[in-house]
Amino acid sequence: MQPSHRYTRLTALALGIAGVITFGSAGATGFQIRENSVKNQGRAFAGSAVSENDASVVSNNPAAMVNLDTVTIRGDVTAIDLTAKFTGGGSAAAGTPLARSLTGGNGGDPGDITAVPAMSIVVPLHGAFEKLTLGAQLSAPFGLKTEYDSDWVGRYNAIESEVKTIDLTLSAAIKLTDRFSIGAGFIYERAEATLTNAVDFGSAICRVSVAACVTPNPVAAPFGPQKNDGLAKVKGDDTGIGWILGFQWKPTDALAIGYSHRSEIDHDLEGNITFTKPGSVAALFAARGINTYNSGPGGAALTTPSTDTLSVSYKFTDQFRMMFDAQKTDWHSLQSVDIKRADGTLITSEQFKWEDTMMYALGAEYDFNDSFTLRGGVAKDESPTNDTHRTPRLPDNDRTLYSLGLTWNANEHLSVDAAYTRIQIDSPDVNVVSSSGSTLVGKFKGHADLFGIAAQYKF
Repeated sequence: MQPSHRYTRLTALALGIAGVITFGSAGATGFQIRENSVKNQGRAFAGSAVSENDASVVSNNPAAMVNLDTVTIRGDVTAIDLTAKFTGGGSAAAGTPLARSLTGGNGGDPGDITAVPAMSIVVPLHGAFEKLTLGAQLSAPFGLKTEYDSDWVGRYNAIESEVKTIDLTLSAAIKLTDRFSIGAGFIYERAEATLTNAVDFGSAICRVSVAACVTPNPVAAPFGPQKNDGLAKVKGDDTGIGWILGFQWKPTDALAIGYSHRSEIDHDLEGNITFTKPGSVAALFAARGINTYNSGPGGAALTTPSTDTLSVSYKFTDQFRMMFDAQKTDWHSLQSVDIKRADGTLITSEQFKWEDTMMYALGAEYDFNDSFTLRGGVAKDESPTNDTHRTPRLPDNDRTLYSLGLTWNANEHLSVDAAYTRIQIDSPDVNVVSSSGSTLVGKFKGHADLFGIAAQYKF
């Protein structure tokens, strides 16, 4: 590869904005977050599209809003605590003097406790519009935050990764018959990203000027692999529009079936690229007229995937119910990301080759009495990524979820929900070349704990 092409791949956009979609969330595979309802979480997210007494259906399946017969407001918050440990190492950019093993530790625990909030309101209408129900929800369906030690062995791939999405969903449902309803919603989504990683400027300089790395000798030379690290940082944001459609059918008093489709949402992330360079590197670049690492605006297209959810609930008795969910997430929309500067110049095309995934969940609820309900569930969630393209921006893999939950009905108006979920993540391998040309090889081992609490008030 020619030096200019290598410089191109070293831009902050290639290291940053494309990284928005390379790491998974603790709550779900890919970068998906399902934690918009603590009640659903307690069932491992089974029955999300047919929930009987849960205002979160505004964005899970608008058609199920008809299950609420009075104005209902709900607030949820889930703390996601990811724990991960890296074992492995790597080598500096090949083809340069002193190309050797990467220095640095294992990065520490990249996870941090991150709060995921949601707020919902459902308003059944009356009189001439008694078959119509309206609803709104604020939620965070995608995102994550991770941070490694700044001097870790994989610093050229990732240090800090923070992505936030905030959705405003406005929905309406119509009860066509006592047993069948349809619903639709409008989604306004804002996405923000802040990502950083180290840049091995020493290796880049070696490709331009071998003399700078070998004179008077490679050890004493002022430039070389891992000698002249800098930092690349990118911040970007955008807003997009999507929609959701769904239906709910209750063929019997015991059985409920729900289905919803959430659309893709397109984003053109626009932001600022910032390079922090050692003084000696900045001086050499200025002398040679190299401006590839200059700070400036840039962006990339990002599409959040569509999802299809099928839910089934069956009441075995007045006290005991079981639920099932099958959800397909269309990650195939993330085959690659084209990184461009503000003037439209293509910087690089980052390949992902993600595949569609399925999540299966089985849950149950038992009412001890009018005041307390216990629930639990288990789920299997497939990963969209693969061994070839997996990166350390929280490497993703298949996972199993185990959940427990409890509802306390304080009175006829107020209820409080709590839930705990343990997520076991299959240990993923990483064998990836960074944009600095270094190679990172190793394995991650980790898990996640989710702690949720919510309150709902029915007027």
